[in-house]
Amino acid sequence: MKKQTIRRVLRFVKPYLFFVLCSFVAAAASVATDLLVPIFAGNAIDCMIYGDTGSRAAVLPILLKIVFAAAGGATAKYILSVSNNRIAFSVSRDLRNAALEKIETLPLSYLDAHPVGDLTARVIADVDQISDGLLMGFTQFFTGALTILGTLGFMAAVNLPISIVVVCVTPLSFVVASFIARRTFRHFQAQNAIRGEQTAMIHEQIEGMRVVQAFAHEKESLDAFDEMNTRLRGSSLLAVFFSSLTNPSTRFVNSIVYMGVGLAGSLFSIAGKITIGTLSIFLSYANQYTKPFNEISSVVTEMQNAISCAERVFELLDEASEVPDSETALALRREDVRGEVTLRDVSFSYDPTRPLIRNLDLHVRPGERIAIVGPTGCGKTTLINLLMRFYDVQAGVISLDEHDIRMLTRESLRSSYGMVLQDTWLKSGTVRENIAYGKADASLEEIRAAAKKAHADSFIRRLPNGYDTVLTGDGGSLSQGQKQLLCIARVMLMNPAVLILDEATSSIDTMTERKIQHAFEAMMQGRTSFIVAHRLSTVVNSDRILVMRDGNVVEHGTHRQLLEMGGFYTALYNSQFVQS
Repeated sequence: MKKQTIRRVLRFVKPYLFFVLCSFVAAAASVATDLLVPIFAGNAIDCMIYGDTGSRAAVLPILLKIVFAAAGGATAKYILSVSNNRIAFSVSRDLRNAALEKIETLPLSYLDAHPVGDLTARVIADVDQISDGLLMGFTQFFTGALTILGTLGFMAAVNLPISIVVVCVTPLSFVVASFIARRTFRHFQAQNAIRGEQTAMIHEQIEGMRVVQAFAHEKESLDAFDEMNTRLRGSSLLAVFFSSLTNPSTRFVNSIVYMGVGLAGSLFSIAGKITIGTLSIFLSYANQYTKPFNEISSVVTEMQNAISCAERVFELLDEASEVPDSETALALRREDVRGEVTLRDVSFSYDPTRPLIRNLDLHVRPGERIAIVGPTGCGKTTLINLLMRFYDVQAGVISLDEHDIRMLTRESLRSSYGMVLQDTWLKSGTVRENIAYGKADASLEEIRAAAKKAHADSFIRRLPNGYDTVLTGDGGSLSQGQKQLLCIARVMLMNPAVLILDEATSSIDTMTERKIQHAFEAMMQGRTSFIVAHRLSTVVNSDRILVMRDGNVVEHGTHRQLLEMGGFYTALYNSQFVQS
């Protein structure tokens, strides 16, 4: 799994091969200059110890070479840093774009089943961790590997026996690092999973803070959070403990290497086989040789965390998107839609073990006003979700103007509907932008006309900047009723072919509701309309009322006809209007 994840991350790196090459070249130049400096320094030492007065004058040119090598190394490190930052942040941008594009195409069933906080954590925190892992990988892993190979090469060229001492001790570092890395990965996996769970809970608690406080549920929420925090602490401590073992363990091995080089070099120097300057070169190389092992061990730890985060992001990217539009899908023009809706033998359930809608038949003529009523959970909103194709039917056919909606493009289907939900949603932006959400090219005069029809113009003009007032946090300080008025204005501006009102006035005062009902009455003239309502007073003038119970239409007819039947609708009506 880890190899597959790494390969997928590298696919995101592939478009930036130019910067990868720049990084390689800069890393090689940086390592080369770092390896040249000890040689120059060793030559200077030999000149001062073994040379005569004339040869000692050669120290100054050697010092200049050290200065130029250091300057070249600094330039190479700057290029390396720029290239690696470009790679890491470009990949994180591409991953986030891919994740957001995937979320946009996920079926509603997936979004309904997964906490928003966990998705947010994958797109933001996990991608950040991948970026950090890439940055450390390209910055420290490349230079570290090149430093190890270059140092061994230089040492072997100068004195092979001492190099063999270094090579014999080196595998111990790899064994220690590998042992620790295997145990670190699974703890980082658990840590990231719990962190996503925690982010989801925090998002949920903040979003529902009023409800939490209203029911005095603070203690229970804190207890649940503490329990989650305890699990996170446990997995984090284990991950940090094992990862923190890497550095001291490799440092211990590195000290053994340094000691071995120093001892062997001293013996060769006493025997006259190498000079003091050469010994200083070996000691400097021994230090440079061991340092990358510390850096690489840190990179390995960071990469374990980054890979576990990458797996979570790729899990999201691998989720099945909603069924794409057929290549032969028809794009309806809104002005051509008549509004004839037919359901033939439709069946649907969220859970296969609990059937909801079964063998439902319905024919709605163009311009007909259909009310859908029934107890909570009977399938009213589910029927709307099927009409909008938020969910696909599991059996049967739904057609619009005699076209199977699965053979229409989703964009043209949904643009044919205007929908006002009980749950309001406003984006961060101005009032004007929110009303024009479905018609971005609308003029200010059109927006004001729609707002007046929705009886929202008066309170909008009282806002600090009127229609240019910026709303934040899903409506900011607006009341629930005011937010719903803006949503109604948004639909009135669209002037859709088919209108869907799902408890559209549930948060509005009675006086304003009556005014909006008059606006809806005018809007629904000659337009197919579906009205989902609990308050039966809002549907008495409908052309037909569908009474739903347990996913089936048990009664249908006009208000008067249904009352004359004396059935389930009569019981619902009496429960609201007849006092016992």
